[in-house]
Amino acid sequence: MTIQRFVRESRTFKASHVLPPDTNNHNTLFGGKLMAHIDDVASISAMKHARGPVVTASTDSVDFLQPIRVDNEVALEAFVTWTHNTSMEVFVKIVAEDLLTGVRCVCATSFLTFVAIGEDGRPTPVPKIVPETEEEVFLHNGADERAAARKIRRKNNKHLADMLGTRRPWEPLLNNP
Repeated sequence: MTIQRFVRESRTFKASHVLPPDTNNHNTLFGGKLMAHIDDVASISAMKHARGPVVTASTDSVDFLQPIRVDNEVALEAFVTWTHNTSMEVFVKIVAEDLLTGVRCVCATSFLTFVAIGEDGRPTPVPKIVPETEEEVFLHNGADERAAARKIRRKNNKHLADMLGTRRPWEPLLNNP
């Protein structure tokens, strides 16, 4: 029997008040700070689905759509949208709310991939995901295309890493790798 879990079982929320130390010289949230929030909430969502440890395999995309300002609430919602054998795609929606006016906007979206890790430290199978809502089905239906793009990007990045190597710019060129 194949184990399945509903998307709703992985749904995770996180909110934070944006304060001056969290911002850059434009008084907007540091991108890296937002990325840390994204990875945190997405990893919790993946762990809820896998019911075990996970590792981030890739941050497939982070699209910054609107700035997040001081005194905004930044609210993140994450859920598993797709599963393969040992991996899970997690979608994160980031909403900023001006705490003084109540105006909200979707300010960023992100897709990440996580791999479940077994007791032996190796990848372990994850339950299949079952989408229910229109939003969940929409994201699930686009996952195969995103997975194919991820596979191509990973192959290209491995080739690039091999090409670039580990030599520091000031080290002499050697005939052997």
